[in-house]
Amino acid sequence: MEEIRDLEVIKELLDTKQYTRLRQKMAEMNTADLAVIMEELEEEDLLKIFRILPKNMAADVFSYMEVDNQQFIITSLSEKDAAGIINNLMADDATDLLEEMPANVVKKLLANASPETRRDINHLLRYPEDSAGSIMTVEYVDLKENMTVEDAIARIRKVGVDSETINICYVLDAKRTLVGTVALRYLLISSGDAVIGDIMHENVIFINTLMDQEEVARQFQKYDFTAMPVVDNENRLVGIITVDDIVDILQEEATEDMEKMAAIVPSDKPYMKTSVIETWKKRMPWLLLLMISATFTGSILTTFEDALLAYGALIAYIPMLMDTGGNAGGQASVTIIRGLSLNEIEFKDAFRVIWKEMRVAVLCGVTLAAANFVKLLLFDRVDIMVALVVCLTLVAAVMIAKVIGCTLPMLAKKIGFDPAVMASPFITTIVDVLSLLVYFQIATHLLHIGG
Repeated sequence: MEEIRDLEVIKELLDTKQYTRLRQKMAEMNTADLAVIMEELEEEDLLKIFRILPKNMAADVFSYMEVDNQQFIITSLSEKDAAGIINNLMADDATDLLEEMPANVVKKLLANASPETRRDINHLLRYPEDSAGSIMTVEYVDLKENMTVEDAIARIRKVGVDSETINICYVLDAKRTLVGTVALRYLLISSGDAVIGDIMHENVIFINTLMDQEEVARQFQKYDFTAMPVVDNENRLVGIITVDDIVDILQEEATEDMEKMAAIVPSDKPYMKTSVIETWKKRMPWLLLLMISATFTGSILTTFEDALLAYGALIAYIPMLMDTGGNAGGQASVTIIRGLSLNEIEFKDAFRVIWKEMRVAVLCGVTLAAANFVKLLLFDRVDIMVALVVCLTLVAAVMIAKVIGCTLPMLAKKIGFDPAVMASPFITTIVDVLSLLVYFQIATHLLHIGG
């Protein structure tokens, strides 16, 4: 509600050309809140507002904006002004921006950027996508072990303003090897002549530059840190990762898993900014694959045509059996996928997981079959043998679905695929085929009809 009021005030001040008051108003606002409000403006007004922003706020507000608005602002500014924005961004934010921009724009920006900014960006671009090295920042406070506390505080005052965080300082030896950390609070309460090497924490938890970003997020979750150092293969400090980057990663990975579980090729664009053609391209491959695989269902129905002609009632319960099997498999797969993503389950636990899901399947299947048996006899008034066929198939379908639903994600993880690929749509198709086969096999034996 407050954001709406602020937006209306900003629009009014802009329309009435009260630029001094507008500048004062924006200077009093939180940079993240201001960025959200600016996202609601038309491009022309957005650019005007950005030009009016106090210089010390511009880069911070810019870092919170959506990529398309960032690109618009950068391409609309002069090369000098645009380079100024890039220079004032944290290196990881600047790198993320440049990765999304056309090559000709990137070339111009880097040509006008400071040597330090170019060095930092080029350094980050060396690392594989989705690795710790690609998301880290190189702006941190490093100290020497032979420094005194007084020297350390003087260095923090000198470089701290351009650092991502100063809460934790990283202690290096002459070879830039990470040997310890020291929290700002210990510096503040220690004697000025105390040596950093004597008060630092030596048991440092660190991340390798090539570690996958998902594993990085798990490390943050495990240790509850707000920042973690990133080292190369020789244990030399090359950057840090802060918790705000982890929040972005968790959102990105959760979105990606949800799309895969819904049989959609992952997209990195917001829904409203994805074109119809792009959306079609993302959804079509899996839909085509699932459609083709579902044709096996039709083949099975054709094979057991005699059974269907002899007992037409069997047709009516096919959707229920297939849906129940798919639902049961979906429940198991989602649970297992979550467990795998949180490292609660490993491949070595496969037999324990299968054994547990089989027991759950028996309980679920028998409960569903009992309820369905009563319904079939009292309400549908079908032959008791037909009811028995349906209920036995129901138990079998649930068991098959649970086993497949827990097994496929673990197999996918074992061979290097994302377990989310083996989610509901894919599992449902497999379960549908197997459930029908079981259904008609039971029918042909219990009802004594030819297959």
